[in-house]
Amino acid sequence: MELVEETPYRWRIEPEGAMRVPGVVFATRELLPDPAADQALGQVAAVATLPGIVEASYAMPDMHWGYGFPIGGVAATDVEDGGVVSPGGVGFDISCGVRLLLADLHVDRLRPRLAALMDALDVSVPRGMSKGAVWRLGSEAELEEVLAGGARYAVERGHGEPGDLEHCEDRGAVADADPAAIGSRARERGLRQVGSLGSGNHFLEVEAVAEVYDEEIARAYGLWPGRVCVLIHTGSRGLGHQVCTDSVHTMQAAMTRYGISVPDRQLACAPVDSHEGRTYLAAMAAAANYGRANRQLLGQAARHAFDRVIGDGGLSLLYDVSHNLAKLETHQVGDRARRLCVHRKGATLALPPGHPDLPPDLRAFGQPVLVPGSMGVGSYVLAGVPGAPAFASACHGAGRRLSRHQAVKTITAARLRADLEHEGIAVRGASARGLTEETPGAYKDLDAVVAACARAGLARTVAKLTPIGVVKG
Repeated sequence: MELVEETPYRWRIEPEGAMRVPGVVFATRELLPDPAADQALGQVAAVATLPGIVEASYAMPDMHWGYGFPIGGVAATDVEDGGVVSPGGVGFDISCGVRLLLADLHVDRLRPRLAALMDALDVSVPRGMSKGAVWRLGSEAELEEVLAGGARYAVERGHGEPGDLEHCEDRGAVADADPAAIGSRARERGLRQVGSLGSGNHFLEVEAVAEVYDEEIARAYGLWPGRVCVLIHTGSRGLGHQVCTDSVHTMQAAMTRYGISVPDRQLACAPVDSHEGRTYLAAMAAAANYGRANRQLLGQAARHAFDRVIGDGGLSLLYDVSHNLAKLETHQVGDRARRLCVHRKGATLALPPGHPDLPPDLRAFGQPVLVPGSMGVGSYVLAGVPGAPAFASACHGAGRRLSRHQAVKTITAARLRADLEHEGIAVRGASARGLTEETPGAYKDLDAVVAACARAGLARTVAKLTPIGVVKG
């Protein structure tokens, strides 16, 4: 596999063998995965073999080894030219994403009440592998409403404010969701988890604006130095995981019938307009709506905690966006517009200024791109840029450097908690192992990832947020 440096922030994998398009990796030399320990570059090349793929198999600066697709992978297939959809191009945590809420107070006003706020959030936010959740669904019929209506249905039931939906990707619900496409095991897993963080790298973090890099866009977004924010990172929980599992098995069995051969069975796929393709997209959209409702509920739980402790904190939603999804979109490829199935796995949608899908108050500035870092490091807010490279996609986080098994060997939970508290970060963790698995040392340098993303022209850096408290899954 030949890797060619096109610029200090863009690398090309030349097509060879069954590759239909090149691979393009946005990264510095230092951020490139080590082939001896991480097979992500090989996965970029493997994705380039998918039927109907156009332009390139892309990877973001935070890329690392994943299931089938690399995490940080972006690939688009032409629906009218035999393009396929692959569950591995979305991942198991369908519609995992980030929600950023802004409080009406400066961090200096919060500090004296931070411990009380974190205790309130600790109680209010169900997390980990338990089945506790903010919303106890009463029946499968109610679950179907969540699957069909996402955050919209949650708001209709009083879990949020109508204005929230204007600042959600897809206005809070993915179209074409079909609850009937969700299997019984996925339904069972979903009944008791809507409104919960989950485990792994999911978290709710209280942060403050530390640096502003683009004053005009930051002003439009409402990001001023010291402003308190709440960042929520979670997805579709066990329901989404089961949908992916079921769909991979179905597509692995169907590929021979469609004459599809892939270099890795984890790239199992089917034509977008086949029965299997349409069924997966309908189930994926329903699971995505579950994820949207999940973040909506957790955002509302955070509002209640702020109201109880702060009294006048007020949390308004800046934006909610997924980073694990496949969407049918129209993009200019070559000399014509094409209908594409765009897979983003560990990659954030980054709509450019003027895009009609953006709310009117943000449209002139581009979409807020929310990039959470590792626990205790902070996060970034970026903005979509004109031209919208890589099908309007950007990085989604720092990207793992060590496996969870490796991470727990590097530090104890007690030491990690003490280090974070020494930095002024209050920690509320579900388990000791859950903390050590997500130690900041297990991740790439977030500053370097964001700098590479910006210099590669994928997004514009707007502001950096620093953590002051974290509720960990």
